[in-house]
Amino acid sequence: MAAPELIYAFRVMRLPLLDAGGAPIGRIQDIVAIPGRAGRGSEPAIAPRIVGFVADSQRRRIFVNANRIAELNSEGARLRSWDVDLNPFKPRAGEVLIGADLIDRRVGDETVSDIALREHQDPRSSWWVIDKVRLARKSSLRHRPSYRLVDYDEVPALFDAPTAMQAEAARLRQVHPAEVAAIVRALPIDQRRQLAEAMDDERLADVLEELPEEEQVRIVEQLDRDRLVGVFDEMEYDDLADLLGEMAPADQERMLGVMDDDDADVVRRLLSYEEGTAGGLMTPEVIILGPDATVAEALAQVRDPDWVVSIAAQVFVAQAPYKAPTGKLLGVVHVQRLLREPPNMELGRMVADDPTVAPGQTDREVAEILASYDLLAVAVTDTAGRLLGAVTVDDVIDRMLGAGWRTRQRRKTISTDAES
Repeated sequence: MAAPELIYAFRVMRLPLLDAGGAPIGRIQDIVAIPGRAGRGSEPAIAPRIVGFVADSQRRRIFVNANRIAELNSEGARLRSWDVDLNPFKPRAGEVLIGADLIDRRVGDETVSDIALREHQDPRSSWWVIDKVRLARKSSLRHRPSYRLVDYDEVPALFDAPTAMQAEAARLRQVHPAEVAAIVRALPIDQRRQLAEAMDDERLADVLEELPEEEQVRIVEQLDRDRLVGVFDEMEYDDLADLLGEMAPADQERMLGVMDDDDADVVRRLLSYEEGTAGGLMTPEVIILGPDATVAEALAQVRDPDWVVSIAAQVFVAQAPYKAPTGKLLGVVHVQRLLREPPNMELGRMVADDPTVAPGQTDREVAEILASYDLLAVAVTDTAGRLLGAVTVDDVIDRMLGAGWRTRQRRKTISTDAES
């Protein structure tokens, strides 16, 4: 298997920023990284990770989160979706700007001339890390400097985390969010806050979604507005609604005011449903296509690593508009069926008439339907047959286990670790 191709920061910082269709909307100016961690004993080193890009767009210097980039190559950095956050870029503690902070920095008698990035992939996602550093040395005997390429961990002073909590955040970057959530809960409140501040937005959002809502509230209340914008942007709508549902009305409105108008409207709609109902459990973020869309288009959507397994298991076919609440729901096409049909077949010819639930049905009724029909997700529709969202089996299990199950599971894990 060939090693992943390296791409150099100096080259990236001249690339255009492209929208989802490939049209230029700005230009990359810098690359934002967070520190890694040196190897300790049997624990491997963790490479510094790219968390985003600074770009000029519409005469503004903006931040583009790395997970918003679908493709990074010689043509440019292409966005996954059409929306762009035009809030001005503000550097955060612990972040490193490759262009501003690292390029031309002295390392002994050498100078950093470039940084090489490598794409790291696992079955569910991909991200960019710093892999190599190109160093230049000038000599009085030569007109041109000599260059050498070294691994990032050979120049640890460039990437060391400045604080203990930033080092801990780097260590936990490759740990499952559920396990990180258990570690967070065991920390004193001041250390929780420090660890939260050291995490990047995507990681903190993942961890928050694994914590009980009351624990989420304690952490979120300590974040400033700019940080809330980034973290909320990474959270699922249903998890956001659950979080805000634990807050007093005044605090809810303050948090909703942090979001853009469209996102706030979606969360308000979810908050309007009673707890313990299909409406209170559902997520509006599902894969929705029209009847004229093809199998190839559906599979392209399913391949997106940002979809969780239960959402990516099926495509909902509806009349326009294709964002909840949609036009009339026509049916569902499951992934197994997509894999059996030719790429050019239209989805309207292969929809399954799966059961749906109304937003007011109880979580118990939803669980019975999921179990009866062996589904990973069930559509929630209104009286006009429009798709409002879907309830996934993982959310139903989470509800049926009760509020304290995460704490119980953590105690079992600690007990097992102690016995071993």
